[in-house]
Amino acid sequence: MSTADGAVVCFGEMLLRLSPGGAVPLAEAGGMTIDVGGAEANVAIALASLGRASRMLTVLPDNPLGKKARRALAAAEVDTRFAGHAPGRMGLYFYEPPAGPVAGRVTYDRAYSAFAESAPDAIDFAAAMDGAALLHMSGITPALGYGGVALARAAQDAAEAAGVPICFDGNYRANLWDAWDSRPRETLGELVGCATILIGNHRDISLLLGRTFSGDGPERRREAAEAAFSAFPRLQIIASTARHVETGSIHRLAARVDRRDDHWQTDELRIEGVIDRIGTGDAFAAGLLLRYLEGADAQAMAESALALAAMKHGRLGDSIQMTRTELDSFAIGGDVRR
Repeated sequence: MSTADGAVVCFGEMLLRLSPGGAVPLAEAGGMTIDVGGAEANVAIALASLGRASRMLTVLPDNPLGKKARRALAAAEVDTRFAGHAPGRMGLYFYEPPAGPVAGRVTYDRAYSAFAESAPDAIDFAAAMDGAALLHMSGITPALGYGGVALARAAQDAAEAAGVPICFDGNYRANLWDAWDSRPRETLGELVGCATILIGNHRDISLLLGRTFSGDGPERRREAAEAAFSAFPRLQIIASTARHVETGSIHRLAARVDRRDDHWQTDELRIEGVIDRIGTGDAFAAGLLLRYLEGADAQAMAESALALAAMKHGRLGDSIQMTRTELDSFAIGGDVRR
């Protein structure tokens, strides 16, 4: 049975991220740095650093790469009891950071991974949900193929059976959905229909509902949220960001939280000196869930989510670890804290 002070269960595939140094294109790279990542694992790591219990529900290959991923979780004090091992490979992705006018690029190498090839009955979803406060998952898992859809449905079924609310982060990855005979609107609509929290903007809602919504101005974004609330009766919260990229190293970011009876949109933050924007959405999710589970209002949820996302822009790698004190005292462009 769900408990408000229980752990957040993060379900999804872990990956290794390989990046060439500097502004070297992948095709010309002579070496790579390796980081442990994956959207759901990033959320688990951030929450654990903030003092919120989290557990990772996943399948890792039974080889040194899988062990590296498990050690990264354990080092961050994430519960790894439900990170199982199976024969197979570790999913990889290669990240080329933006360089001047050239945009960043992700190249996946994750087909037939130990996670993607796992059968739902090989994962103890019910045990992982015992005493949990919330299940966090994303649209990346069902985008992996028919097997990923089955895994996502099994996770949601277990959460519902245990009375655990669900947070679903859209995390739409077109290159994953396009790689197979997928039906993203129908599949994602089914999964979002079980969720209490949706992390997604007006474009995600447009995909789900087959309608076009404009993101121009708070009123139009509220229109999209109200349409989603009408279509998905279980939804209670919709959270999103709006990003404007000035240059590769200067971004502007705002956050919004819609509830059925109210909403809050932050002012835009100008983030200078961007080092790494990968994982910023996962940091946003962690900040949101931290405050949601504390019973915070829409303003507090939006502001904490934005603060953690903004801080992630200054950290290399997929995830961020930040203390609660650091989050609560966050200020853009602050001086050295002594």
